[in-house]
Amino acid sequence: QVQLVESGGGSAQAGGSLRLSCAASGYTYSSYTMGWFRQAPGKEREGVAAIDSDGRTTYADSVKGRFAISKDNAKNPLYLQLNSLKPEDTAMYYCAAAVGTILSLWSGDFGYWGQGTQVTVSS
Repeated sequence: QVQLVESGGGSAQAGGSLRLSCAASGYTYSSYTMGWFRQAPGKEREGVAAIDSDGRTTYADSVKGRFAISKDNAKNPLYLQLNSLKPEDTAMYYCAAAVGTILSLWSGDFGYWGQGTQVTVSS
């Protein structure tokens, strides 16, 4: 059974930084894509960043140059480094996983999800 558990959320001031982690268990696919999504109250879930097992990455335009996704290998956690935070980054952040190197930011492509971790940025 695949389990994804996020951690590292919290509160920060605008301009600050946070690092999110996602620990995966029961996920044995050698070809995969893992991603971070976020959902603010009253808004749809949006893709933030994704990385595949070949090390390729993709980012939403709204976070390019500020956020960095990383995963050293299949066994290590997935990370999202959030820098230069803005109040509009406030949301619940979810870790997700998909089979294959799809490198997508569409939530429909991901079959496994964590419970989320809250990020709140104050101005």
